[in-house]
Amino acid sequence: MKFTNGFWRIRDGVQLAYATEVRDLRIESKRFTTWAAAQKVTRRGDTLNAPLLTVDCFSPAEGVIGVRVTHHAGRRHPGPDFALAAEPGGAGEVRQEGTVTELVSGPLTLRLDRAAPWTLTFHDADGRELTRAGRKGTAFATTDDGAHHVLGQLTLGVGEQIYGLGERFTPFVKNGQVVDVWQADGGTSSEQAYKNIPFYLSSRGYGVFVNHPGAVSFEVGSESVGQVQFSVEDQTMEYYVVAGPTPKDVLTRYTALTGRPALPPAWSFGLWLTTSFTTDYDERTVMSFVDGMAERGIPLSVFHFDCFWMREYQWCDFEWDPEVFPDPEGMLARLKAKGLKVSAWINPYIAQKSPLFEEAAELGHLVRRPNGDVWQWDLWQAGMGLVDFTSADARAWFQSKLKPLLDQGVDCFKTDFGERIPTDVVWHDGSDPERMHNYYTHLYNQTVFELLEKERGQGEAVLFARSATAGGQQYPVHWGGDCWSSFEAMAESLRGGLSLSLSGFGFWSHDIGGFEGTPDPAVFKRWLAFGLLSSHSRLHGSTSYRVPWEFGDEAVDVARRFTLLKHRLMPYLYGAAVEAHRTGVPVMRPMVLEFPHDPACRPLDRQYMLGRDLLVAPVFTEDGEVEVYLPEGTWTHLLSGERVTGPVWRTERHGYDSLPLYVREGAVLPLAADERRPDGDWLDGPTLLVHPPASAEYTTEAGVPDPTGAPAAVFRVRREGDLLTVTADGTDRPFTVRVAGGASAQGTGTVTVPLH
Repeated sequence: MKFTNGFWRIRDGVQLAYATEVRDLRIESKRFTTWAAAQKVTRRGDTLNAPLLTVDCFSPAEGVIGVRVTHHAGRRHPGPDFALAAEPGGAGEVRQEGTVTELVSGPLTLRLDRAAPWTLTFHDADGRELTRAGRKGTAFATTDDGAHHVLGQLTLGVGEQIYGLGERFTPFVKNGQVVDVWQADGGTSSEQAYKNIPFYLSSRGYGVFVNHPGAVSFEVGSESVGQVQFSVEDQTMEYYVVAGPTPKDVLTRYTALTGRPALPPAWSFGLWLTTSFTTDYDERTVMSFVDGMAERGIPLSVFHFDCFWMREYQWCDFEWDPEVFPDPEGMLARLKAKGLKVSAWINPYIAQKSPLFEEAAELGHLVRRPNGDVWQWDLWQAGMGLVDFTSADARAWFQSKLKPLLDQGVDCFKTDFGERIPTDVVWHDGSDPERMHNYYTHLYNQTVFELLEKERGQGEAVLFARSATAGGQQYPVHWGGDCWSSFEAMAESLRGGLSLSLSGFGFWSHDIGGFEGTPDPAVFKRWLAFGLLSSHSRLHGSTSYRVPWEFGDEAVDVARRFTLLKHRLMPYLYGAAVEAHRTGVPVMRPMVLEFPHDPACRPLDRQYMLGRDLLVAPVFTEDGEVEVYLPEGTWTHLLSGERVTGPVWRTERHGYDSLPLYVREGAVLPLAADERRPDGDWLDGPTLLVHPPASAEYTTEAGVPDPTGAPAAVFRVRREGDLLTVTADGTDRPFTVRVAGGASAQGTGTVTVPLH
C-alpha cells in the first residue's frame, strides 16, 4: 500500500508518523526495547499530545533478528499466528558501548545509536551493512476511513535484487513491483497468487520475513525506489531479518524457523496421470488410460481421480458416484494390482446438496456469519459451506470422512482450493477473519497431511496442494494451479515455481501441457520434458485428456524417454529431496541460489538447477531454439555428451527428445539400473557417472539414500593423475563407474578407471 504522493508529499486522507529519535532504552541480556518519539523533542512540552512507538528487538534463533513495532499495545489479539520454532529463552547477546547498542546473533548484528537520528542497521559477520530502517523506516499511518497501518522500510542497495514472496507469476525479480500477500484463485497469468508468503530473499545475502498471517502489502522499490516497504493494517507489526551469507544459508535459517518440508515418498516422484477435470470418465476409461500407458512402455506411478469421482453438486460428500463407479473398492484393488498408487481430489467446502452439509451444520463444523447463520454462497458449489478448521472437533470430523477412502485404497489427496476464504464470518476459536483468510489453507493442508501420516506412516504422506502460506512447505507437494496450454503459460508457471522455491518450499509441480484449453502437440511435447525434470510430474487438464497418444506418436516417445530418464536419476533426485527435507534448500533451484556470485545468474527465470549438479533449460519454442547460460566451469550435456566451457551464453536447437540438460563439473551422478519405477532398489547395479574436473587431484563423494532418506551407501571418489578410484562404503554389491566421455569399469568395494 502506498502512503506517500511522490517524495515530498503524503497522500490525501493519510496521516503518517515516523520514529524520529530514541527517548528511552531498556536492555536485557538477549534483547532490548526502545521507545521512539514520532517527532523531534526539543522541550518537555513536545512529549505531550504526541505518539510514542515501542520497538522490541530480539533474536528467536541464531542468525535471525526480530523487530516488533507497536503503536497502541492494548488491541485484542485473537490470532491466528504462525507457529515459529524459536530457541527457548531466545538467542543473541546485547552489548553496549557509549550511545551504541548492538544485538548480535551469530553472523547478524542489529545496531542502534540513540544519539543519532532513528536508524536500525543490520550488519553481516564482516561488518558490512546489509540493510537498514532509516529516517522513514519505522512508522504508522492512519487514514480518514479509520484504518491504522504499521509499516517498515528497509533500504535497497545499488544493484540489489529481491526474490520470493510466494509463488508469483509476475517477473522473477520483484524490484519495482507491488505485491499484496492475499490468497486468491487467480490462475497463473495475473499478479494474484495461490501461495502468498510474506518472506523475501535479497541478492545481498539476507532475507526478511514479516510475521503476520493476514494481508501484508509490499512495495518493492515501487513507492520509494530505494526501499522495500511492508505494511499491515494493525497496531503491531513484527518482522525478522534472516542472515546468510549465501541464499542457501538464508533458506536454511528461515525454514528452521517456519518449518522444514516433510520428505515425500519415493513413489510420488514418478509420473502421475489424471482423469482431467470435466472430461467424461468411468472405470473403463481409467483402465484404458492405465493400460495404454503400459502398452506404450510409459511407466506410471500414480493415478488421480479429479472432482467428478463424486456426484455433481455434492462436493464434498467423499463418496464415489455410484452410477459411474459402482465398485470403487474393486476398481482400486485392480489399480493396485497394476502397481499404482491412487490419488483423489478433495476441497474444504461442503455443498448444500451433500448429505454432509446438514450434519456439519448441526455439529457446528461450518463457518458462520456474525448473526449465527452458516456462511454460504453459490460460487463453485451450489450453497456451499466452509469447514471450520479452527475447531479441533471439525478437524477430526473432516479426517473421519477421509479415512474410509484410505481404507478403500486411496493413498493420497489433491487438496484443491483453500483461497476464497470470506472475512465477514466468525470462527470457532475467535480468530481474526482478516488474519484467517491467508492462514486457512495451512490448517486445511495440515489436517489432511496429519491424517495421512497417521494412517500411512511417516514418510508415506504426500499431498498435491494448490494453496499455502508461510510454513505450508511442511506439507508437500504443491503445484502451480490453473494455467493455460501455451508456451507463455509454461514459462509463467516456471517463474512461479522458482519464486516459490526462494520462499522456502522444497517441492513443486505443475500441470504438464497446461490446464485450460488443449495444448498444441508442440507445447505438450516441450512441456513433457520440463515436467519430468521437475521434482514432481503430473499429466492433468481441464476439458481434455492428457494421455500422450492424444498428441501423436512422437509425444508417446517423448513421454517414455523422459519418464525413464527420471527413474534412472532417482538416486540423485531423492538425495536432493533429502537435502530439501533436512536443510530447506529446494530440489528445483533458481540459478541465483546455486551461483549467487555470478551476476548473470541473478535474473534468470527460464532455466534452473535440479539439485546441485543438473542444469535444466526448458524449451519454450516449437522449432526448438533456446537460450541457455552456463556459469563458470566445464559442463557436459547429459544426453549428448557434448562438453562446453563456461561462462557462456549459448543459443541451441533441440528436437522434442532433448533440451539443454547439463551436468556440472565435478559432479558424481548416481543412476539407478531399474528405469521402470521411481522407488526401486537403487543399489541394485547402480552406475556412478563421474564428471571430473581437469585438475590432477580431485576428491568428492556421492551418497545414495534409502527410501527413508537415511544413507544407504556412500561412494568416495578420488583422482590421482590419470586414475579415478571409487570406493563404496555401506554396500558390497556391484556397481559401475563411468567417466563422462571416457572409460567405465564395474566391480565391488573399490573400482578404478583410467581417465585417458
